[in-house]
Amino acid sequence: MIKKLVLLTGVTLFALTPFFVFGQLLDPVDYTLVEAPDTVKAGEVFTVVVEADIEGDWHLYSVLNPPDAGPYPTTFSSGSTEMAIAGDVEENEAVIAYDPNFDTELGWHSNRAVFRIPVAFRPELEGDQTIRLEVLYQVCDDRSCLPPKTKVIEGQILLAGIADQPFDDFPDVTEAEISETGSFELTSDSRVASDGVWGFLWLAITAGFAALLTPCVFPLIPLVVSYFSNQSAGDKRTSWGQAIIFGISIVLIFTAIGALLALILGVAGVSQFASNPWVNLLIGVLFVVFGISLLGAFELRLPYQLTNWLNKKSHEGGGIVGTLFMGFTISAVSFSCTAPFVGAILAATTGGEWFYPIIGMLGFSTAFASPFVLFAMFPGYLESLPKSGAWMNLVKVVLGFIILAAAVKFLSNADIIWQWGIITRPLGIAVWITLFFLTGLYIIGSYALHGDKKPEYISTGRLFLAIPFFLFSFYLLPGLMGASLGIWDAWLPARQATDVSVVNAIGRGGGVAAAEEAWSDDYERSAERAIAEGRPMFIDFTGYTCTNCRAMESTVFPLSNIVERFDRMEKVKLYTDGGRRANENQRFQFELTGTLALPTYAIVDPYTGTVLDQLIGFTRAAEFEKFLDRGIDRFQRVQMQRDL
Repeated sequence: MIKKLVLLTGVTLFALTPFFVFGQLLDPVDYTLVEAPDTVKAGEVFTVVVEADIEGDWHLYSVLNPPDAGPYPTTFSSGSTEMAIAGDVEENEAVIAYDPNFDTELGWHSNRAVFRIPVAFRPELEGDQTIRLEVLYQVCDDRSCLPPKTKVIEGQILLAGIADQPFDDFPDVTEAEISETGSFELTSDSRVASDGVWGFLWLAITAGFAALLTPCVFPLIPLVVSYFSNQSAGDKRTSWGQAIIFGISIVLIFTAIGALLALILGVAGVSQFASNPWVNLLIGVLFVVFGISLLGAFELRLPYQLTNWLNKKSHEGGGIVGTLFMGFTISAVSFSCTAPFVGAILAATTGGEWFYPIIGMLGFSTAFASPFVLFAMFPGYLESLPKSGAWMNLVKVVLGFIILAAAVKFLSNADIIWQWGIITRPLGIAVWITLFFLTGLYIIGSYALHGDKKPEYISTGRLFLAIPFFLFSFYLLPGLMGASLGIWDAWLPARQATDVSVVNAIGRGGGVAAAEEAWSDDYERSAERAIAEGRPMFIDFTGYTCTNCRAMESTVFPLSNIVERFDRMEKVKLYTDGGRRANENQRFQFELTGTLALPTYAIVDPYTGTVLDQLIGFTRAAEFEKFLDRGIDRFQRVQMQRDL
């Protein structure tokens, strides 16, 4: 058994080797501080030399490229409030040529780049100090670009004496000492909403268990148990070992999908992938196809040659190899039922960090594989499972209607980004009402689909199962007349897809807190207004396809206590996944907050551009209210220091 587990570990590492190698290729630039004086005077401007080694065919963009040219220009900044960049950064001669990735002429470096950065330390400092530089950069080759990255470069230096004419263009004291005067450090509690990653993981686990109830998965459980019983010949130890290996193989297959997606796309790419209109259109069309298939119009399955070959290998191999192939076989055979769940999980990574696809597929596959493993280890409990029958077809049809309803979300995402205006909110609600009402009618046997026969009577179970679908259909009706549908608005087309300056606000108890709340999409003008009025800025980095963004806007933003706090700030809403400023807004979000997750909320001091507090992800109203109070309080304290 130990030998088998060692062999399995080797197979697993071998399978994941391409991911680790590819992960290294995602970081093809190595920065080194190659030259700096040993001793300087405090306040004296001196030069440090940084060398960048660039691998392969990748090229690093010049510091001189305009910020709005497309790629991120290489940008150096101080990583400490004790020092500052004291002039323009110089670089060795860059290649100036046409870049097919951005359809324009740009400057870049290949193989090696050398940067000379003037820096200075505060005049009041002395003794040993750390040179800390942060470099923001992006690399591309002739076919693709990697997401922007930030690296820290450090070195040591001794300050002795004070310069005769010290450099004095350092950040304001209030900005530099924020962490000392007001404890304004952004902790993990204030940066990330508590239920973001856990909520996503719970969604993935729930999808894994739900996939087990589908008609192309549930009947496989006894077949798998029978396979292991025959292979082990009654040896419980062997049966347990094979069951565990089988479960690991399924987890490995699905997690590898998530790992591949995460490594290929990187920190920015995951969000861009899930919010890409073509991706949403593809998922929407696939959901329509899968939904119609589950309703019995036709049957989807992988090519017989592939499934037969996998099945043959699983029986020929025996032992660990046969068990691994059995895992591949089950994954392939169940494809037509698991694909919608996998697609929904990967689509739900919008606004998440780079690791979301990995943990999503890990949670899904662990839940999906667990019953196979447990029943293979304890086959006696298999008798407690319900037999396949009419209930299985009922689950299949109900799932088909739900998948068709989910397709509306993805098709409307593409429609919103392209601003076609075809899939409007009333149309989306009408489709949902029709689908869920038809679901209820099917459950109570009002009609039959291909291959069905109407039940002779309506059982109590069917009746109670149908009631939620009828109730939900009636609940949606006021939405056709423009009424708020609460959290469900997050899954429906926006009221006005192209209008980013209006938020319909409905207060607690249904009272109107505010009819229209004005939001700006221009950061610079909003900063000027905020300075003129002496109040902080609230920046909402959002997305057209971001479900959590819509959920916050429909359930939290309209509350009267939240509106009252919004009134004390200059509000800015910046879309990062569509519209004419999407790339600019996404770049600004990354530079300001260090993340591309959606939604991200930042309370900013308009005088300095300092982030006073930020919050990432969907959160409850009470936590969001505390976040707003914390940011407003910090701004008021900074203002008091300015007035002294």
